[in-house]
Amino acid sequence: MTNPFSILGISDDVVNAVKDLGFETPTPIQEQSIPVLLEGNNDFVGLAQTGTGKTAAFGLPLLELIDFKSNKPQALILCPTRELCLQITSDIKNFSKNISGANVVAVYGGANIMQQLREIRIGVQIVVATPGRMLDIIGRKAIDFTNVKFVVLDEADEMLNMGFQEDINDILSTTPDDKKTWLFSATMPPEVRRIAKNYMDNPVELTMGTKNAGNVNIEHEYYTVRARDKYAALKRIVDFNPEIFAVVFCKTKLDTQDVAEHLIKDGYNADALHGDLSQQQRDKVMQRFRDRNMQLLIATDVAARGIDVNNVTHVINYSLPDEIESYTHRSGRTGRAGKTGISICIVNSKEIGKIRQIERIIGKKFTKADLPTGFDVCEKQLFALVHKVHNVEVNEAQIEQYMPRIMDEFAELSKDEVIKRFASLEFNRFLEYYKNAPDLNATDDKGGERGERGERGQRSNEGYTRLFINLGSVDDFTRGDLLSFVCNNGKISGKNIGKIDLKGVYSFFEVENATVDSLFNNFKGVEFNNRGVRIEKTADGDGGGERRSGGGGRGFGGGERRSGGGGGGYSGGRREGGSSDRRSSGGSGRREGGNSGGGFRDFSGRSREERGGSSAGKREGGSDRKRRS
Repeated sequence: MTNPFSILGISDDVVNAVKDLGFETPTPIQEQSIPVLLEGNNDFVGLAQTGTGKTAAFGLPLLELIDFKSNKPQALILCPTRELCLQITSDIKNFSKNISGANVVAVYGGANIMQQLREIRIGVQIVVATPGRMLDIIGRKAIDFTNVKFVVLDEADEMLNMGFQEDINDILSTTPDDKKTWLFSATMPPEVRRIAKNYMDNPVELTMGTKNAGNVNIEHEYYTVRARDKYAALKRIVDFNPEIFAVVFCKTKLDTQDVAEHLIKDGYNADALHGDLSQQQRDKVMQRFRDRNMQLLIATDVAARGIDVNNVTHVINYSLPDEIESYTHRSGRTGRAGKTGISICIVNSKEIGKIRQIERIIGKKFTKADLPTGFDVCEKQLFALVHKVHNVEVNEAQIEQYMPRIMDEFAELSKDEVIKRFASLEFNRFLEYYKNAPDLNATDDKGGERGERGERGQRSNEGYTRLFINLGSVDDFTRGDLLSFVCNNGKISGKNIGKIDLKGVYSFFEVENATVDSLFNNFKGVEFNNRGVRIEKTADGDGGGERRSGGGGRGFGGGERRSGGGGGGYSGGRREGGSSDRRSSGGSGRREGGNSGGGFRDFSGRSREERGGSSAGKREGGSDRKRRS
């Protein structure tokens, strides 16, 4: 019987490699796109969800169209993160293992650039790269793209969300005008449509399913809880699903680390994945997850891009994403390769409207579910243990020698007693924990909700002092960024912070009364972008009040801005200044010197900003331009 990939036009060498990987039948996106791309003379836009086989959809045609007798770059694949870069490179290497002379190089930040340069000098036909590091190599004049025939923009919507528009422009300007551009994306926001218009000539467009729609194999549920109960709700969901293998999404790096640490302390097999980890640490975490030596991966949106792990049973949205379209990417971590999965959102009553927005975008309704009671969890765990015991594989040869001693130990116990005691080994732990467990389901729209900041949320003013700070959104701060900045410099925990009210050139935040004095003391002499940071107590909820720390300034603006580059002032977009270097665990980016002026705006007219705290990271790359996802 002829292999379906052969019918599509793929050569025997590549088909055999694909078969060795266990793939027998093309996915719908592969079946529709491969014949079009094999023609090699069209620009192309492919819209399909994550987990549908997009890498093979563009990777297999590339292997048929490239001249592997030449060692010059002929294809460039751009993607947003290191994990995705490594995943694509690994897949294409596997597809091309039977092709003589095929060379594929991964170019990404956080790894040794000299090694990458050596691989390029040896000779390469396909370069898979993140934008920041690719620009570094181009800046060193270490690569020649004059022979590039194909450029692939994978996860184009996410690259734009992460602010790579300018980098993409710069990179593509070094490639020939007659190249063919293939764009693959899970969603089709206006920015992606503008890319197609600006970079492509009458592209062939293929949409699998509805634009921006979610994977049909995924069920969507949400639980409504009080914000203070969010972590307890997460644990109850995990306990009610004994075989869970999940990715838990948080909004910021700080929240990711915080949730992971609490889960580990509570005995769960979990770890965090975020942009502050070194490449070696990230690789170690991901390897544990791929090997299923870890049950719960707690991640930010950016860090999770490129996670291609089979059989993820659940995606849990501990925080809803700021960008609604990002939900499609999150939920796409489960239900991959035709399997089913469940995407869960833990929300407070004020976020129900956002659930409705997501429903409209993905074209699927959410099921409102109730968190299980303590009794439900104990019952589920008990029968999971029974099922595990019933199906355990017995090594007869090894255990036989111990059977006489085992039987002696149980001689005084009846069969019923033995079964009860084995079951109680695990059951007692959950019975004790969930004894008198409260109902976590929110029953009204008030009930202690704490507002916009989700898992920490807006707390009552009781026990908290409201403070003014002369930093705001014009400094490219999100709430997560400001939270991290205050915690890092004030040397306090995020748990001590209440509501954060982000404004333009200033902001307000609440802090526990007991930590106010130490916060003021720790902020003495703190600067941001060569500007003294001012913190004051507010009077009656406004920006007045007692001045306690920081440098001088004018009004709420906090003084003169000295950001290094000329001009620009408080303009929107990215401000490139002197040598200021803002690093925080809340997802703030690193702004580096170079461009003076009033910032940059992408095709949509929106400023290049870091969204949701976790959606930015540092610029991928080497010495000067660096973004680490």
